[in-house]
Amino acid sequence: MTSTNAHTTPANRPASTPANTPTTAITNIAALVTNDPSLGDGSPIGLIQDAAVVIGGDRVVWVGESSKAPATDNAVDAGGRAAVPGFVDSHSHLVFAGDRTQEFNARMSGRPYSAGGIRTTVAATRAATDDELSANVAKYLAEGLRQGTTTQETKSGYGLTVADEARALRVAARHTDEVTYLGAHIVAPELADDPAAYVALVTGDMLDACAPYARWVDVFCEKGAFDGDQARAILTAGTAKGLVPRVHANQLSYGPGVQLAVELDAASADHCTHLTDADVDALAHSRTVATLLPGAEFSTRARWPDARRLLDAGATVALSTDCNPGSSFTSSMAFCIALAVRDMGMTPDEAIWSATAGGAAALRRADVGRLAPGARADLVLLDAPSHVHLAYRPGVPLTHAVWRAGERVR
Repeated sequence: MTSTNAHTTPANRPASTPANTPTTAITNIAALVTNDPSLGDGSPIGLIQDAAVVIGGDRVVWVGESSKAPATDNAVDAGGRAAVPGFVDSHSHLVFAGDRTQEFNARMSGRPYSAGGIRTTVAATRAATDDELSANVAKYLAEGLRQGTTTQETKSGYGLTVADEARALRVAARHTDEVTYLGAHIVAPELADDPAAYVALVTGDMLDACAPYARWVDVFCEKGAFDGDQARAILTAGTAKGLVPRVHANQLSYGPGVQLAVELDAASADHCTHLTDADVDALAHSRTVATLLPGAEFSTRARWPDARRLLDAGATVALSTDCNPGSSFTSSMAFCIALAVRDMGMTPDEAIWSATAGGAAALRRADVGRLAPGARADLVLLDAPSHVHLAYRPGVPLTHAVWRAGERVR
């Protein structure tokens, strides 16, 4: 890949670019996924062959055929590689400490294991320093960025006290704008015999301490965690504080999570593994995104979510990593794309859309997840001629270069 200077005059700059903003054209792109149906082949992913993208500041200011690219201050030759929007990972749990290797090894070896699951991570996280937690978040964000993730949501949920949940969100907010309050991950061990008291804490003092650092409120609505009434109380309290709801829904069993998410206009219902026809219909007729997390099913040998069923019904589907130390310890969106195509009934086009524009929809963002004029300039060049290689060549490090907000970061 080479860069050259190509001075331009105001007359031939892209029209939306201020005169004092340097512009860069990335040309000779074999296939460009724009996620804008008005562009290229008119499909949902708006594919343009032999394409170019022009970046001005932190925005995309022009896309089209490479031969028609306007003059710019700088040029980058993509070398016949494919380009896709930066991945939008809309569900992760990165504020944690400790390790659960033994738990995973036992599960994969068919041996019983009696350690505490989430509670093991809670204990380690409480014992960690702020600097240790911050370094861990930075590490996994950088790991994702190297693989093309340019927008990352992350949650609390491994503190479960007022001080520890607020600390987790302060740490997360140093690294990303997409921060979720998940005090309702499980009932804190100290209140295991009094879940009502814990719900009162989550909706009271803990919420007061955490709301200033978060954009979202989440709850694990599941047997063994929080039932429908408890989840409604938690989400309603968060909404009253200005947070937008999202729900861990229907992961382990059929339950009220999806219906509650739709009722409360949650941005997303996440997992969606066990769905009734009514659940699918509710998602299809709402703006709540069904966020599927195949890394969790891979790591637990659980039943796969049926993406095909949701897509055929007209639901909006996102893909995300669910990166966490217990049930889905991956930061690779490309890996999740491959799983979704192989085991969840998605086409490669649907999977790349769900990992980019779908994730943006799950975060109610219009500026990311697409490569069209006005979008944030988040772009990934692949060492491949097509985005299909993300599923076609699973496990291969295909990320050649990454731009985030117009800056080349890899």
